[in-house]
Amino acid sequence: MLGGSRARGSAHPASDYDIGLYFTAASPLDTERLLAAAKTIADDPATTSVTPIGEWGPWIVGGAWLSVEGNKVDLLYRNIDAVEAVMASCQAGVVTMDYQPGHPHGFCSAIWMGEIACCQPLHDPEALIARLKSAALPYPQPLRCALIRRFQWEVLFAIENAELAIARDEWTHVAGCAYQSLACVAQVLFALNERYLINEKGALGEAARLTLTISHLNEQTKEVWRLIGDGAFASACDVLREIDRQLKALTQSATTSRSG
Repeated sequence: MLGGSRARGSAHPASDYDIGLYFTAASPLDTERLLAAAKTIADDPATTSVTPIGEWGPWIVGGAWLSVEGNKVDLLYRNIDAVEAVMASCQAGVVTMDYQPGHPHGFCSAIWMGEIACCQPLHDPEALIARLKSAALPYPQPLRCALIRRFQWEVLFAIENAELAIARDEWTHVAGCAYQSLACVAQVLFALNERYLINEKGALGEAARLTLTISHLNEQTKEVWRLIGDGAFASACDVLREIDRQLKALTQSATTSRSG
């Protein structure tokens, strides 16, 4: 499957090519054959390698980083049986967050569902992905509610933790809490708009362009980081509190409108 920004139509010329390789437990990937195939297209076959299944953790699973004709191509493994089980949980309004290198906000289980919703099948002879797409689209309302419930409260919680760290002069912790607060803002905005958030990178910028969003979100976010860079932590938290206030008002309005 073609995934990432190229599947979503938001790629720029330097964007990676993300290729999802889905397999079943009954018929797992033959990584030795995959390596042999990868070497036939890689710019530097001698240094080309692929990982065993599970090498990159339970959520990214494994894959390869290739250069093909000067283009960065990432191969990413997915166990379709595990994906289907996670999607069933998401449809029921159950989501999880796990630590995953490369995802400083954490890996939200709904990412797997979003990958299915947004990917473009390149080779799906048994129509497995086509079947799962019908479960991912339209966007499930229990998932929308679960993500708002899971991340809305954490926006302010992270701000309050940042404010506690100011008194101890813990710059890194303040910045980390600010990042987490803003990442949770993006999660709520994507859920309100019934859009899948697949990667934190660029999420706030995309959230600022959604139909239901916060006015001047990009400018407010830049102001947070400018103030943190200047050491004005309390002022940065004030801006974050204003973002939280606007988000709560937007959520309340959207919920009232939907119920009406």
